[in-house]
Amino acid sequence: MIRRNHRGDMPQIHDGAFVDPTAIICGQVKISSGVFVGPYAVIRADEVDDRGHMEPIVIGEDANIQDAVIIHSLSGSAVTIGQRTSIAHRAIVHGPCTVKDRCFIGFGSVLFNCLIGAGCIVGHNAVVDGCNIPAKRHVLSTQHIDSNIDVATIPEVPTDMSKFSKDVAHTNNRLAQEYKFLEDEL
Repeated sequence: MIRRNHRGDMPQIHDGAFVDPTAIICGQVKISSGVFVGPYAVIRADEVDDRGHMEPIVIGEDANIQDAVIIHSLSGSAVTIGQRTSIAHRAIVHGPCTVKDRCFIGFGSVLFNCLIGAGCIVGHNAVVDGCNIPAKRHVLSTQHIDSNIDVATIPEVPTDMSKFSKDVAHTNNRLAQEYKFLEDEL
């Protein structure tokens, strides 16, 4: 369901993106070309700050937002998902948050008030809260990273995990194209 927020902001969805009919896209959301938004995902930009201001939620080209992902922002803060980034099933991305290009955010992970550098992998059921992760780092599954962690100790992404991340992005990009083709046939 594509709908306005309480201020009247309507999502902007590129014609080349695919949004599953069961997904909810609400408010000041910008979805780029080649994006795949899976079943039951919720992308909702509807909160404002004390001055009534709201930043958009932006999903970059060829990103994929998989089944039951929730993306929302606190008090009108920005959320940006980079190009060819995968947000896997049931993950929560809560702004303020930036996830740079070519990242993989694992199943059930939670991101809040953070920046995830380009090429990072955040493992399944991990939590990143209140810190900036440098590029090409691997947050392990179930790990909790916050401002008390020395981010320099986070290991670099292993080659096999980098390949996995690229494969997931490629597969979901192809799904976006195939589902978009089916949608356009109707």
